[in-house]
Amino acid sequence: MSASLTKDEIHATITAMGEKARQAAYGLAALSADQKNDILRAMARELREQTETIVAANAHDLAHAKEKGLSSAMMDRLRLDTTRIEAIASGIDQVAHLHDPCGEILTETLRPNGMLIRQVRVPIGVIGIIYESRPNVTSDAAVLCLKSGNATILRGGSEAIHSNRAIADALQKGGEDAGLPAHAIQLVPFTDRESVVALAQMDRYLDLIIPRGGKGLIETVVSLARMPVIKHYDGICHTFIDQAADPAMAIRIAINAKTQKPGVCNAMETLLIHEAISPTLLPVLAAAFGEKNVELRGCNKARAIVPSLIPASEEDWSTEYLDFILSIKVVSSLEEAIKHINQFGSHHSDCIVTSDEKAAEHFLSHIDSACVFHNVSTRLADGEEFGFGAEIGISTDKIHARGPMALRELTTYQYRITGEGVIK
Repeated sequence: MSASLTKDEIHATITAMGEKARQAAYGLAALSADQKNDILRAMARELREQTETIVAANAHDLAHAKEKGLSSAMMDRLRLDTTRIEAIASGIDQVAHLHDPCGEILTETLRPNGMLIRQVRVPIGVIGIIYESRPNVTSDAAVLCLKSGNATILRGGSEAIHSNRAIADALQKGGEDAGLPAHAIQLVPFTDRESVVALAQMDRYLDLIIPRGGKGLIETVVSLARMPVIKHYDGICHTFIDQAADPAMAIRIAINAKTQKPGVCNAMETLLIHEAISPTLLPVLAAAFGEKNVELRGCNKARAIVPSLIPASEEDWSTEYLDFILSIKVVSSLEEAIKHINQFGSHHSDCIVTSDEKAAEHFLSHIDSACVFHNVSTRLADGEEFGFGAEIGISTDKIHARGPMALRELTTYQYRITGEGVIK
């Protein structure tokens, strides 16, 4: 608990933020695409002008993180410098060039009585985003919400509080100079756990909450939230090499899916290989992974072919390593591969490598995941790779958004009905 605020004071502070955000959301919904783009460009300019201030704030966070003994990898995620701040500002400029989904007419129906019904894409309203570590998320989340017409309340982690404040202040100041409604972007000024509770209970003002971080954070938010939550818990992604796979392609895809960037949610964690080709292909794969220093854990069938594999436990099949570790299972059929993925996967991204179109189609239609690939690495499960531009995350939910979440997924729809005195 904050030394200066009680539990009641924290709830009162966040409730007041919610009231202000709701009013800001009404103003945002009325802005045109050109107005929002002008605001975004002004935000980017202000962020560049405040580079020294942001770097100085980040130095406080880095010093505190070092005292706490954060790993070098975590320190790197936290660190901001001139180059990284320019990258954040450039990202804002890029969002200004993206298509604005608000106002799109999804369907239009003229009824026999003369009533014209339009289904129109509109902002969700007020979105709460709870995240950890990386301060660039403050900007990413705020500008995507703005472009889609939403007010946002941000709650970052304690390790980046000074950096987050500096970035949020620059965004709001720069935006207001160009017409951004006051309080459209708000950062919770403290990091007590009670602030998460307060946000999750504020269904009067918060329309949606998006947690970005570890499984513990997401489970906490889900257990507390009174409003819809969009999330993904894990990225336990699979690649299945079918008996009809091209060997060279299979090796290229598998190596890329695991080693190109292993610490991300769309990296492969389990490799499945059909037993018909495993005796010839698995030793070659093992050697290729060995060159990349990947620790391999295999089932009994896999170890019979490559004895150097570490025995895989039952827990390995449901583990997101986020590291140079891979579990390997030899399966007897396409159906066994599908059953394994649906049982142990996290419904994120899964791939089949095969030249058999019927097998591919069967796989794509039977895997219960947000993204399913045929002869494409799971590393391509990404909003930018899909052509969406920036994304706010990847959802493994089925309702409202699934897969990469970009601007369109930060909107809902409204029915607008017109007529000439139509009555029932």
